[in-house]
Amino acid sequence: VQLQASGGGLVQAGGSLRLSCKASGRTFSNYVMAWFRQAPGKERDFVAAITLSGGTTYYGDSVKGRFTISRDNAKNTMWLQMNSLKPEDTAVYYCAARRPGVSEYAFWGQGTQVTVSS
Repeated sequence: VQLQASGGGLVQAGGSLRLSCKASGRTFSNYVMAWFRQAPGKERDFVAAITLSGGTTYYGDSVKGRFTISRDNAKNTMWLQMNSLKPEDTAVYYCAARRPGVSEYAFWGQGTQVTVSS
């Protein structure tokens, strides 16, 4: 599956952004989807994940209550709604996909830059 992330940009602290991840090439509904992020000089961190049907979601502790992950299998698209953004949310955000039962995310998008100014 090929993944294309978009929607990043520059926003002030307290603002909102909505990231999109468009999938192509394979059956989107067959993949667990997730967002990760990587800030300069830091390791890549888990942000959020969503199951095949979208019925269950998971969040990293630092984004709980502020970010919402969702998907529409008919549109082959996943989103990350980011509210109450903080400067520490600044990073390149990546969408990723994996098969159920497989722990590793094998498919990755190209990343989209999110910059939050204080």
